[in-house]
Amino acid sequence: MAKKIVLVSSGQPSLNPRLVKEADALADAGYAVTVIHTYWNAWGADFDKQLLPGKKWKAICVGGDPNENKIPYFFSRLINKIATKGKRSAWAGIAIARPAYFLIREAKKHKADLYIGHNLGALPAVVAAAETHNKPCGFDAEDFHRNETSDDANNADVMLKSHIEDKYLPRLSYFSTSSQQIAAAYKQLYPALNPVVLLNVFPSDNSVADKRVSTGPLKLLWFSQTIGANRGLQDAVEALQLLNKLNFELHILGSKLHSNAAFINYLSNSGINLKFHEPVPPQQLITFATQFDIGLALEPGFAVNNNLALSNKIFTYMQAGLAIIASDTAAQQDMLSKNPTIGYVYPKGNATALAAILSDYDNNRQQLAHNQTQALRLARDQYNWETESKKFLAVVEQTLSAPNKKHGA
Repeated sequence: MAKKIVLVSSGQPSLNPRLVKEADALADAGYAVTVIHTYWNAWGADFDKQLLPGKKWKAICVGGDPNENKIPYFFSRLINKIATKGKRSAWAGIAIARPAYFLIREAKKHKADLYIGHNLGALPAVVAAAETHNKPCGFDAEDFHRNETSDDANNADVMLKSHIEDKYLPRLSYFSTSSQQIAAAYKQLYPALNPVVLLNVFPSDNSVADKRVSTGPLKLLWFSQTIGANRGLQDAVEALQLLNKLNFELHILGSKLHSNAAFINYLSNSGINLKFHEPVPPQQLITFATQFDIGLALEPGFAVNNNLALSNKIFTYMQAGLAIIASDTAAQQDMLSKNPTIGYVYPKGNATALAAILSDYDNNRQQLAHNQTQALRLARDQYNWETESKKFLAVVEQTLSAPNKKHGA
């Protein structure tokens, strides 16, 4: 009988490609996989309806939603609100996310051989389920969670997330992260942890062709689930304002509806050649990206996590065959220094330096094509999920075969 693995997320599968890749890899390896998740937003729910029917694993959505399952959604908000006002030591596991109570309750119902959490709101659930059934559990830290929004130790979000990490991370059987820098930061806090780095890469797409030398306006791409400040877009706008408007197009992929209206207005009135695109299903993102020339990874390093994270942007651009321009956060600087043929790094916040790189690409299309070709080659040869999934499956197999330590010891 196939061993059972339960993955738990406080988000939606379509909004968490990392979760989906792990679930797919486990199902393809012969495990019986169940994914417990929650509602996050409407377009993610619509994408889930397209994504989930074709999967080999079972998906269970808990905690309701504001449109079709309103009663549990109301109670999830009420319970979370009460928890946020309670003592942190007693209520933190429920206060960490709107549906955390429902995730804990559902996860404990499933007797499995291994529990894996994604997003900090799922961490209490996987530990609770593992301890209920005396089984191992793992957690994937895509971010350095305690400093996602602030570096202020007295910030309420920092204090809550720090408490959750202090309480639950030492009770894990394995721990993975998305960058060497995040792994090192957690290792410094918790010396007993041995983080495994699983890069935010994607399956190879052999249908992507090498770019021809671009002859028209250079098409720049930036994407995220939401569009807002603290994402580096101001650098792109200010850089393009220094250049010939006719030579560049900035394409932004993200939900305008769920974004800051004032910032959308700032972008729209910037005077640059700007085009907005609504989100596409994750499985279509790389194909969508192939129509552009340069991928922008403009993180401003506004908090520790933003400096240490190596997001899926760069790897998406590489799989689509785009040249990369990245700000010099610690993780991105390290990535580009190891792979200098894929693009350039500029000092974050320095629009003049960014404009100089864009101008160089505009004037040297052969160099642009070279960087595009190298990015695609490295994506196919090294930076892909086929490579990273082997590391992931090896960790799972090792965890399942090891004697189960007493959780909380």
